[in-house]
Amino acid sequence: MWKFILRRLLVMIPQLFLLSIIVFMMAKAMPGDALSGQEINPRANPAELDRIREELGLNDPWYQQYLRWASNAVQGDFGISYTHKTPVMDVIEDRLWNTVFLALVTLIFTYMLAIPLGILSGRYNDTWVDKTVTGYSYLGFGTPIFIFALIMLFVFGFALDWFPSGGSVDSKVDEGTFAYVVSKINHVILPALSTALIATTSTIQYLRNEIIDNKIKDFVRTARSKGVPESKVYSRHILRNSFLPIAAFLGYEITGLVGGAVIIETIFSYPGLGQLFLSSVSLRDFSVVTAIVMMTGFATLLGTLLSDIILSAVDPRIRIE
Repeated sequence: MWKFILRRLLVMIPQLFLLSIIVFMMAKAMPGDALSGQEINPRANPAELDRIREELGLNDPWYQQYLRWASNAVQGDFGISYTHKTPVMDVIEDRLWNTVFLALVTLIFTYMLAIPLGILSGRYNDTWVDKTVTGYSYLGFGTPIFIFALIMLFVFGFALDWFPSGGSVDSKVDEGTFAYVVSKINHVILPALSTALIATTSTIQYLRNEIIDNKIKDFVRTARSKGVPESKVYSRHILRNSFLPIAAFLGYEITGLVGGAVIIETIFSYPGLGQLFLSSVSLRDFSVVTAIVMMTGFATLLGTLLSDIILSAVDPRIRIE
């Protein structure tokens, strides 16, 4: 196992190197640079802006800029945000934990809803229970997340006023207090639940299909022929094997939620990495953009490794050498 993990970590090095080149080149291919937005200001001195570009190395060839950027990035220094006038990692750190918290709460809601619904749908397939759950799944598959999120925001954020309609915490509470924790939870429930109600659909279908498929396997028939109680047949044989694909996709789910929160964070004005990424692109703050994309890519590679490790741990038939 440890040899496998070490090999995968070593393979990540050229993958991250290739990703860094692609990200850097795409950022440089975008029109303008970090100082272009200041030229809109009539008071901006073009000569002064040119001098700053020269000092920052923005006029250097792309490969010199890349080597300078990559050497600093390896040390955890992604430069200075031209928009926020602070180090990029300081800007990202303020938003990173909000996105991670949103992803974890969404994941909890997703599995709290998907696992019992998937079990009911698979165990009682072709009944009204299965048809109801399947209908909900099809509705979730066909509903765009941004439309559903807007409906949730209007109903529970504005019409009923049950949850805050924006932000991540009430500005009136002090950090570190119990009221601060309650406010953080209260602000994250609506965006997390909006995402989870759509994200459950695929998990429900995976689990349902696995249960239906395992119910007719030979090892289940053998267990029943030996007189094993039906409850143990489901818990020890059917469910245990049906959870394997769910466990395998856990790492992908986590990284997908962290990296795919752009729409939800924008709709709910939730200050996370997704919202920061969009604003940085529009403001041509390339230092922040490249840092976020690199962090998301690294998290995706770790999520892939985590899925393989979990699958090996829960399935004794699989041994990663």
